[in-house]
Amino acid sequence: METRAKKNWKNEMLLSVSNLKVHFYIEDKVAKAVDGVDFSIRKNEILGIVGESGSGKSVCALSILRLLYIPSCKISGQIYFKGENLLKLNERQMQKIRGKEISLIFQEPTTSLNPVLTIGDQIAESIKLHQKLDKIKTWEKVVEMLKLVKIPEPFRRAKEYPHEMSGGMKQRVMIAMALSSNPSILIADEPTTALDVTTEKQILYLIKDLQKKLGTAVIFISHNLGVIAEVADKVLVMYAGKVLEYAPVNKIFQQPKHPYTSGLLKSIPKLNAPRGIKLEAIPGRLPDSLALPRGCLFHPRCKFAIDICKKKEPKMEKIRDNHIVRCWMYNKEEAINF
Repeated sequence: METRAKKNWKNEMLLSVSNLKVHFYIEDKVAKAVDGVDFSIRKNEILGIVGESGSGKSVCALSILRLLYIPSCKISGQIYFKGENLLKLNERQMQKIRGKEISLIFQEPTTSLNPVLTIGDQIAESIKLHQKLDKIKTWEKVVEMLKLVKIPEPFRRAKEYPHEMSGGMKQRVMIAMALSSNPSILIADEPTTALDVTTEKQILYLIKDLQKKLGTAVIFISHNLGVIAEVADKVLVMYAGKVLEYAPVNKIFQQPKHPYTSGLLKSIPKLNAPRGIKLEAIPGRLPDSLALPRGCLFHPRCKFAIDICKKKEPKMEKIRDNHIVRCWMYNKEEAINF
């Protein structure tokens, strides 16, 4: 199976994740941070992964790069990248993929950048790790990357320290660092969370613009569906470690088929909404991963829940091509409008 996958990856998906499980064993209990997640991404695509804090989005991303160095953590399933199962590779093989083939942008640039090294030195370190360039060529590449992410006066800025830059500038530096080795996939883990609205818009535009120019596939993680609408081609909705809905972005926003997705959409402010209309909040909170409810994980918070929702977990149902949902209340012939 792996030989065939290696041979045909160019005609199939760039990354294909199947039945991914990330479980943490705590004494005699198991915390199912990610539990049976499936998704895929092609070259030039942007996949949005959305859900509340604690739904398993970041753990899912870290598991792709095998960055969960916790003795109690067990990762299982299949993560095929260019035909190779990343879960079968040793640490030395993974080091060649991290940063070079798959790069990660963290959500907080202030804590991700080293305060005692210049911006240029930190980008140069990433370049030296994956590319055989001399000192002059490396520095030229640093300036080129800063120019690419639209940082003014890149040569001067490269000699500055992180504290001399704004939050938006620091996030641009993180993007420059992540793209310095021309990765096939860029994972952006809530890269605009700590930014103001104006800067957030600029960073979103920058990521989408660079993705088009470089042909890099992007996995964009966020708790905000409004942000996902700006950048994604398709959306994966996660809740308590499970996928509840998976569809092209226009289907998610125009015809959501899961009450959780619908609830997230109703909590987004709309410019054309009538005056006085209140935003709807999803009642309750995410369940404890050590004490998940029986049946559908969302049923304690769902106003549409029926008896079977409390007893039996629904399976992922294909509604039509490229639209999958996990819900007992969806009927293949006629969907309930949540």
